[in-house]
Amino acid sequence: MHIVVVGLNYRTAPVEVREQFAFAEKDLPAALHQLMQTKSVLEGVVVATCNRTEIYVVVDRLHMCGYFIRSYMEQWFGVKSDVFAQHMYIYEDEQAIAHLFRVTCGLDSMVIGETQILGQVRSAFLTAQAEGVTGTWFNRLFKQAVTLGKRAHSETSIGESAVSVSYAAVELGKRIFGMFTGKRVLILGAGKMSELTVKHLYSSGAAEVIVANRTLARAVELAEKFSGKPSTIEHALQHLDEVDIVISSTGADGYVLTADQVADNMKRRPSRPLFMIDIAVPRDIDPAAASVPDVFLYDIDDLEGIVENNLEMRRSEAAKIEVMIEAELEDFQMWLKTLGVRPVIRALQDKSNGIYEDTMDSLFNKLPELDEHQRKVIRRLTKSIVNQMMHDPINVIKELSSGKQGNEALEYFTQIFALQEQLGSDPDGTSPAKPEREETERASASEFTLPKSVFAPAGLLGG
Repeated sequence: MHIVVVGLNYRTAPVEVREQFAFAEKDLPAALHQLMQTKSVLEGVVVATCNRTEIYVVVDRLHMCGYFIRSYMEQWFGVKSDVFAQHMYIYEDEQAIAHLFRVTCGLDSMVIGETQILGQVRSAFLTAQAEGVTGTWFNRLFKQAVTLGKRAHSETSIGESAVSVSYAAVELGKRIFGMFTGKRVLILGAGKMSELTVKHLYSSGAAEVIVANRTLARAVELAEKFSGKPSTIEHALQHLDEVDIVISSTGADGYVLTADQVADNMKRRPSRPLFMIDIAVPRDIDPAAASVPDVFLYDIDDLEGIVENNLEMRRSEAAKIEVMIEAELEDFQMWLKTLGVRPVIRALQDKSNGIYEDTMDSLFNKLPELDEHQRKVIRRLTKSIVNQMMHDPINVIKELSSGKQGNEALEYFTQIFALQEQLGSDPDGTSPAKPEREETERASASEFTLPKSVFAPAGLLGG
């Protein structure tokens, strides 16, 4: 069997193409079951975000697999393959596994190291498992991927530094105040950048956010999303002395806030610092305001320098995660190599147990005078002989099955011990008709609980 991923993402397809392949959450169960009707597909998981749509499958053969998945996408989305075929990528086996690990760790995201994708992969897997469309392979693989993603963020610093301007603005504020608990914040402007900034501020503990805009209606609209206070810019600037932080992102042609206005307000708030970030282009705040005592003013160039430094740090941390991925990939491949030997070992154990029980029944029938204690002693000693005889062959076949000639070794082992009857028509034990029942067969949602830091806001597009 083989693991394959077919997908398109922000690198390979523009948004006008990606939006045609968005799976509605309510439709995902039906989509998964239709996927399972696709030829050669044995297991399936769909990971769908605003930046990617990826279909992970276990197939019984690679030949024509890409064609079958494209046909599925044509049928489900009602879009001809010539519209999206050039935007698709297909990874098989080792490449597919490594790709999943990189996605889950945030290394394949639009902003490297973002954490939202980890929760999205987790949710996609649990949905597929709940629908009964995963089995031994994906139950193991996706559990390992999510665990790796959590380790990547807990054991490295890849997600700790701001890599968006809005988030960097908030992180810069923390350097001044430590935390925003109890602080009042004034947002000048009500655009998208302002909205992201407000979101970060509230998550960082800001007590109150005042949203000021030239158009009051837009200020009201944004303020209502976060239980903030709406205001006009003119009114807000009259009460500048009452706030601790000002973040400005308007579309004004000239300065919204002059150095003289800042100086006048600072006279009414002696010895209280005012933190100001101007992320507008052209700038909203007169640069001369930086010379006013207790005023800390930063513009977008300051923030972009921070973002670039942090991106470089994330790239460095990503290299550490790549090493972790290599180790996890090797671990999963080793598990795959030994997967086929388990049914063979079980078949040998079943056969030996059957012979043992038949022999014991025959012996005790011929020696009816034995009491219960004597029978137990005989059983224990003879069972020990059987187990010791089987110990070395089992260890040897485990070792041989993980080598380059593993399949041949399993075949010879099966013939030597005449296990064809016990194995039936499934000598390699990989058929989904007789799935391996082990601790990784199903995973509960509690096993996939993610740390709170995974959901920390980053002001980024997840996935």
